[in-house]
Amino acid sequence: MASIVSRRRIEWIDTDAAGIYHWTTALRLAEAAEAELHTALGIADRTFGSTPRVHVECDYIAPLRFNDLVDVRLDVADVGRTSVTYDVELTLDGAVVARGRIVACHLDRETGRATQWPEDIRALMAGERQIGP
Repeated sequence: MASIVSRRRIEWIDTDAAGIYHWTTALRLAEAAEAELHTALGIADRTFGSTPRVHVECDYIAPLRFNDLVDVRLDVADVGRTSVTYDVELTLDGAVVARGRIVACHLDRETGRATQWPEDIRALMAGERQIGP
């Protein structure tokens, strides 16, 4: 299955009044890693704008603070007929600070209805086809 690890810095805007990262930051970082993955696979122009989230869950294990460098690992866990499931893990200095799962649905841009993944996209996300020639 396709995966990516992205290193991000926790910015001041990512924190709440207590100086701890806001719960939505983990989801935003996961989405940024997804964009990197889709860009690396060469499919971003075909998937973004047609893959809304249908399920999101996240366990927050430890706090992150301003200027922490966090690694965001995004793994494709499953590619269904019309959906993709990602596992996401945020780590700080090798320790897990958040872990979650995101499910997105592939939509037909004209009808707004769920539609089957194009075979080449499904194969790339499932790791059945390599990037490039």
